[in-house]
Amino acid sequence: MDETGGIPDDPLDPFDPFDRLDPAALDLNLLRVFAAVHRCRSVSRAAEQLGMSQPAASSAIARLRRELRDPLFARAHHGVRPTPVADQLARAVSQAFGLLAEALGDSLRFDPARSRRRFRLHLSDIGEARFLPALMAELGQRAPGVTIDCRVAEPERLPGLLDSGELDFAFGYLPSVNSTAATQRWPLVEDHYTLLLRQGHPQQAALAAARHDDTALRAEMGQLGYGVVRSHSETLAILQSLNLSDRVRLSASHFLALPAIVRRSELGVVMPAELAREWVQGGEFSQIDLPGHWPAFVVSLHVSRLRQPDAAQAWLGEVLRGLFGGGAGPAGATSIPH
Repeated sequence: MDETGGIPDDPLDPFDPFDRLDPAALDLNLLRVFAAVHRCRSVSRAAEQLGMSQPAASSAIARLRRELRDPLFARAHHGVRPTPVADQLARAVSQAFGLLAEALGDSLRFDPARSRRRFRLHLSDIGEARFLPALMAELGQRAPGVTIDCRVAEPERLPGLLDSGELDFAFGYLPSVNSTAATQRWPLVEDHYTLLLRQGHPQQAALAAARHDDTALRAEMGQLGYGVVRSHSETLAILQSLNLSDRVRLSASHFLALPAIVRRSELGVVMPAELAREWVQGGEFSQIDLPGHWPAFVVSLHVSRLRQPDAAQAWLGEVLRGLFGGGAGPAGATSIPH
């Protein structure tokens, strides 16, 4: 058997072999054959390893020789020996194939204990307070090298950011995102809105006494001043529906600024009940259910349907659903109550 596969004895005219090489037009299969020949020092043995015919392997080497204007291999005893250009190319090909294998491997497997992956999450200030403590505790145990990067984006931009990979996940009550067919979501927390006051507020007793009488409660609420958060338009919509928008005395940017404000003022705040309960447990605040029958809202975890999640993203998704959603399956776009 001819181990040289038709490799000529005489080299081509010398050129800088990479001057005219167009990487974008290069067939990667040629490099695959080249790497095998360089490793085996034999065209026939390389062809056998690759499961191809010797003429096909020889043809691939010949095409690559023409591309690089270098013979790449010369006849040697029982095979071929690489030229200096071939040795240089082999090092580059080995590094490139190694990086490619690593990238493809990372998409198929994920070792949380060794990973240094950075995940980008959309979370409001309430979301950070609600989800990050448990998440960071879990990652500290299972993936100590993983980094969480929290960002806030306009709701209308979220589908595009998820599709492009600029965000891995988005948390929130996001009706505009829920209606996007390209977004998949998992319900995490069902909540409703409530009224928060400081403990010892002058109207606390009257509001508590009127809690079972909607008419009386509305009248008592009409005596309060209110703080609202601009990013949570539902709270202002509730006050408007109760004809209390003219009682708004503060429009803040973040919910988490409000405890200190409510603690030292007579303002009330309409806010998610789950977060309010955490503050009430400290003994400095009280909460009153709102008059009327306000539907619950659902905070969900959103991901892109258009992007195939890699192993790392799939792993974190399972962690998040396990921590906050009981591993619930994805919900349809019309199942969230409004």
